[in-house]
Amino acid sequence: MSKTPIQLSDHFTCRKLIRFTLPSITMIIFTAIYGVVDGFFVSNYAGKTPFAAVNLIIPVLLILGSVGFMFGTGGGALIAKTMGQGDHQRANNIFSLIVYASAACGVVLAALGFLILRPAAVLMGAEGELLEQALIYGRINLIALPFYVLQYEFQCLFATAEKPRLGLFVTVAAGVANMVLDALFVGVFSWGAAGAAAATAISQCIGGVAPLIYFARPNSSLLRLGKCRLDLRALGKTCSNGSSEFMSNVSMSLVSMLYNVQLMKYAGEDGVSTYGVLMYVSMVFQAIFVGYSVGVAPIESYHLGAENRRELRGLLRRSLGLLAVCAACMFAAGQVLAAPLSRLYVGYDPGLFEMTSHAFGIFSFSFLFSGFAIYGSSFFTALNDGLTSASIAFLRTLVFQVGAVLLFPLLWRLDGIWMSIVAAEVMAVITTAIFLVVGRKRYGY
Repeated sequence: MSKTPIQLSDHFTCRKLIRFTLPSITMIIFTAIYGVVDGFFVSNYAGKTPFAAVNLIIPVLLILGSVGFMFGTGGGALIAKTMGQGDHQRANNIFSLIVYASAACGVVLAALGFLILRPAAVLMGAEGELLEQALIYGRINLIALPFYVLQYEFQCLFATAEKPRLGLFVTVAAGVANMVLDALFVGVFSWGAAGAAAATAISQCIGGVAPLIYFARPNSSLLRLGKCRLDLRALGKTCSNGSSEFMSNVSMSLVSMLYNVQLMKYAGEDGVSTYGVLMYVSMVFQAIFVGYSVGVAPIESYHLGAENRRELRGLLRRSLGLLAVCAACMFAAGQVLAAPLSRLYVGYDPGLFEMTSHAFGIFSFSFLFSGFAIYGSSFFTALNDGLTSASIAFLRTLVFQVGAVLLFPLLWRLDGIWMSIVAAEVMAVITTAIFLVVGRKRYGY
């Protein structure tokens, strides 16, 4: 394979697309591994109640941290489009502005998190030991929230800066640190949920600070942190561009909280633990779709700014083909790995293992569909069409998933909860296809 550096202005074949987006895919996977590793160690070394507590409170933390993804995707699209128009000075100004703005937001959201954490946990049905463990895990993670926001943001901006491999290195370093510290704090020192939270917080600090140092110094990328002027229009465009990713993350977290409420009703703590396993595995599997979408977005934005409609059309078609192949492979993997992955997390409890393995077999059908909606939303973000992107995200999560998880359990009880995820993804794909057809004339793809 050629080692020639890939530029946003290049013509992209399928092979070149894979090569350019692979670091972004790996980055998102390693970020997902934070929760996966925490869950593994807490479940196997601390027990069911701390494991359920971690699963219960994670959605709240994800809601607060998702502002980083909003700034990263929305800002990355605007920066890449601006570079495609040839205005590199303004691109750097926007870059610096959104980094500083997101850091400030992270501090404010961390303070807010300390206020809402207990009420949120109680609202989801936590009490006694479950409540206390959830608060311990959540409060420790909130200390590192500003760095989590920055890490989330830079995962997108490294690709925009034509440095996806460097972004991968930083994320891998943070991910490895998380694994090692989890093994030490939870496996050796037996600190339980507190140890898992500390490991994640330290790792997030690494992932957030390292990019700051790199971009603040002279570097070989397209972007550099420096002084900037306040550009409210650019900041507003960044937020509107990234609103879909923000909404998607927030909505998915809210939906996860609703799922936990439903599962407490139909299956108790075991149901919450089962859903936690599904979400851990799903984060890794769907990270492939998210990572690809993040990696290809700057290319799409650049060619939009350069008014290269032919290349934009080719990018869309090749992306859909790659996603279809990946979806089939992930579904097959989900069916084969349902039992082994369930045993890895909850093999110590036969009843919980049986419930988890059965749920995973149903849930894995969602992998056939989810990638197309994820990519569709990201595609319109790259086109700087925040309204369409947000519409896809809103319908996929808040409308389809909420409706399904409220209705399906009335018909099929516990199985209805697992089936609702699949049904929501099917409806999201249909919606995405409609938006792509409608937008073809406007954008020329």
